[in-house]
Amino acid sequence: MQIFKVGGCVRDRLLGLPVKDRDWVVVGSNVEEMLAQGFRPVGKDFPVFLHPNTHEEYAMARTERKTAPGYHGFEFHASPEVTLEEDLARRDLTINAMAEDAHDNVIDPFDGQADLHNKILRHVSPAFVEDPVRVLRLARFAARFDFQVADETKQLISQMIANGELEHLVAERVWQELEKALLSEQPSLFFYCLREVGALKTLFPEIDRLFGVPQIPKWHPEVDTGVHVMLVLDQAARLSDDLAVRFAALCHDLGKGTTPEDILPSHKGHEARSIALTQQLSERLRVPREITSLAIKVAEFHTHSHLLFELSAAEVLAVFEGLDAFRKPQRFSQYLLASEADFRGRPGYEDADLPEKAAFQACFDACREVNAAPFIAKGLQGPAIAAAIAEKRCQIIDEKLEPFRKKH
Repeated sequence: MQIFKVGGCVRDRLLGLPVKDRDWVVVGSNVEEMLAQGFRPVGKDFPVFLHPNTHEEYAMARTERKTAPGYHGFEFHASPEVTLEEDLARRDLTINAMAEDAHDNVIDPFDGQADLHNKILRHVSPAFVEDPVRVLRLARFAARFDFQVADETKQLISQMIANGELEHLVAERVWQELEKALLSEQPSLFFYCLREVGALKTLFPEIDRLFGVPQIPKWHPEVDTGVHVMLVLDQAARLSDDLAVRFAALCHDLGKGTTPEDILPSHKGHEARSIALTQQLSERLRVPREITSLAIKVAEFHTHSHLLFELSAAEVLAVFEGLDAFRKPQRFSQYLLASEADFRGRPGYEDADLPEKAAFQACFDACREVNAAPFIAKGLQGPAIAAAIAEKRCQIIDEKLEPFRKKH
């Protein structure tokens, strides 16, 4: 029996990054020997065991063969005869196909260290085409490390797209990879990579359609709507580590990639189309409900933050109520973060503060102080109480905004 550290933990150590999880592969052993040494089996498709003390995963060396389309269409073979190099050969990228022995010697049969040094993402073997999730993983590594994709790997991905392999991706796996990409330091690189290899149109058509659409007003000749959304997404990543805020930033302008006549004839105005497309994207990827809900509301109200001093008190109150912010005040904070990211997603505004942010927050804080007690004391009942609360809140909003409206 020989035991090696493999995959991401080796890659990250060589990059000088913190190693969070360690993966191990066992060569020259069998199930009976693993059980005899106290390992606990957990694998369903192939032999994987938990260490009796550390509880880390130890997988027996294996090979795999494509037997059907999609992520689950593989046949695995694990036996004492499978070598370490054969196990590494089934992995996706050269930077993930390295191992370390007990003395920290690196076993690197596919020159992963050279690709790490040159910041290249390169497939290990032509078997890369057999697993469509690898395209998403590659783009996620591009976002995480700011690496470039090797030309021969781009060609393989083009083959995968032509063969319809990406159409077999299951929603949960796409969302899983998207979630990790959105939580990276510069999420835009994930989408730029997918666009570069030709996969964005298949995987995220709502995003792909934004590129080439003129941004109005035209801040910069090279900033179309697609570029603007990428800038907004990266600004959201700077402002917050909240996945919901980042997803909302991604979706806020989706409607600009369509017209009412294209695919959504019943939705007029790009805000309404952004709402519909956000719902469509979220349903397709099975995005968690709370994350979808915020994205829809940001799509609906994101321009209100920029036009605050032009809005009526009733329109401002509608934002608070639409966000359900009086019951969930964190929703308003998330909304303001997404709105600020939108404001900063323009050349020259990267470090600017949203001018309306403080005034918007002051209106909300003051409106939260209004409650039903004084109106009940006056003898109001039922709908009359709600109407009185709304009237009082509108009065407060007007008082808070009046000084700013005079300046504007």
